[in-house]
Amino acid sequence: MDREELRQFVLSNYSAEPDRPWLNHPHFEVFRHSNNQKWFALVMDIPKSKLGLPSADMIDVVNLKCDPILVGSFRGDAGIFPAYHMSKANWITVALDDSVPDEKLKVLLDLSYELTATKPRK
Repeated sequence: MDREELRQFVLSNYSAEPDRPWLNHPHFEVFRHSNNQKWFALVMDIPKSKLGLPSADMIDVVNLKCDPILVGSFRGDAGIFPAYHMSKANWITVALDDSVPDEKLKVLLDLSYELTATKPRK
């Protein structure tokens, strides 16, 4: 899944519109819950070197919230990295270069969406 396919999937499946909160990073897009404004996906273009890859070329990625118990196991998968510029205990960075199967990325998006949703009051 590339950046545009991810964008279309989010727009079609979640009630979220992209937000571009940083003027100096016009290609960074945040997708938030409409009711609590919490982020569930941050789409960016960053140098591959920021992910520990041996290149300065740019790569599109998405940061997703993840259950801390699962973070370590996902990081061993191709295309999934410790979160760039966010809590590495609770977030992962996923490359949008087709190294992660679409179905897996959709599951990770669903997980992120659920983890950041408003919790029902007891």
